[in-house]
Amino acid sequence: MKVYAINGSPRKNKNTATLLQKALDGVKEAAKDKEVETEIINLYDLNYTGCKSCFACKRIGGTSYGKCAVKDDIHEVLEKISQADGVIFGSPIYFGTITGQLQSFLERLLFPYLVYDKNYSTISPKKMPIAFIYTMNVAEDFMDNVGYLSTFNKTESTIGRIFTKPSVMYSNNTYQFDDYSKYESSAFSEEEKAAHRKVQFPLDCEKAFEIGKSLIK
Repeated sequence: MKVYAINGSPRKNKNTATLLQKALDGVKEAAKDKEVETEIINLYDLNYTGCKSCFACKRIGGTSYGKCAVKDDIHEVLEKISQADGVIFGSPIYFGTITGQLQSFLERLLFPYLVYDKNYSTISPKKMPIAFIYTMNVAEDFMDNVGYLSTFNKTESTIGRIFTKPSVMYSNNTYQFDDYSKYESSAFSEEEKAAHRKVQFPLDCEKAFEIGKSLIK
């Protein structure tokens, strides 16, 4: 059994990465009677682009039918994911949506599995369980009011068509800087941010752990 966490954040030890690791810890806890391998894949370590629209994945009888033909740093990652038993995606939110790095990865992962037949059927090798962890500076009520959720739902809907409907969690009002005094950040109160993080982030870690556990049936 193999479960991968895909880190769409450029940082390897901050909010998103921490929650992804907690989710993998939950996977291991739930699978303690089974052999399970887990791995975090940091997308910002890899050199790749989004879909190049070559359509090799759609060519009838082609050697790359149903899979991405581009040979770059995520070629092997896509192969791993195709045989995974679960995947957890994580991303901070930049301008109301996931990072460009994760969006490009999803293009390359998902598009080859979408068939241009009359039913727009899908051909993913496995209908594996999926989770999605979002981290963001904004508070939960702001996220609801400015339309973030409709954007997230579009991504989740596409993933759900290809694999399964993702389990989802949000980590809001995150602590962004190690020292707020070094940055122009007068829109925020560092004291309030720190107080919120002290209480809420441990709870978010527990939520991530439970999401990981839920992937193992």
